[in-house]
Amino acid sequence: MLMNMAETALINSAPRRWLQRVYEVPVLLRFGGRLVPDTQALEIGCGSGYGTQLILERFGAATVDAVDLDPAMIRRAGERLARYGNRVRLVQGSATNLSTALDAGDGSYGAVFDFGIVHHIPDWRNAVAEVARVLAPGGRFYFDEVTAHALARPSYKRLFDHPTEDRFSAEQFSDELAHHGLVVLGSRTRIQGDYLLGVAAKPLPTGCE
Repeated sequence: MLMNMAETALINSAPRRWLQRVYEVPVLLRFGGRLVPDTQALEIGCGSGYGTQLILERFGAATVDAVDLDPAMIRRAGERLARYGNRVRLVQGSATNLSTALDAGDGSYGAVFDFGIVHHIPDWRNAVAEVARVLAPGGRFYFDEVTAHALARPSYKRLFDHPTEDRFSAEQFSDELAHHGLVVLGSRTRIQGDYLLGVAAKPLPTGCE
């Protein structure tokens, strides 16, 4: 589901970038650490590309494939990320069908990043399933999400457009990760459960630890 004008302005604002850089990234690094050398990462819902930049510079990804449903965001991301050359691939498409968007096979990525996009997806469970599918054994899923508790607030309803059916709590999101075989390494909520940050891992096959 595409964001409305108010939310598009918010996520591309300087205060949002500051929060992401100063608070969210350090928390995610504490739970999941930097990536191992030569990791190919995926970002779902890349927006204007600031998260992709952080994945490269702060998390240490070798390359990033970044997908977004909005072609206008892909164009903005292309301008922001041009200096990284072939380390970044930008594609317009859906996080619920990564095989079509990116020709992504099972276990294609050593890390997947979600900076607040899954709650925008009507079929969010399918998006989680796709993350688990394309994540390689031993890979990590870094997530920063907005829960049903926040979406039910009058201010959210007044300002932003989101799907209304089958929204998730922090516990339900973690349960869905577990349903697809991902193990939460660490997580935290903030503002009375409105927001969830954490990292989950896809276990290595038995005997490969």
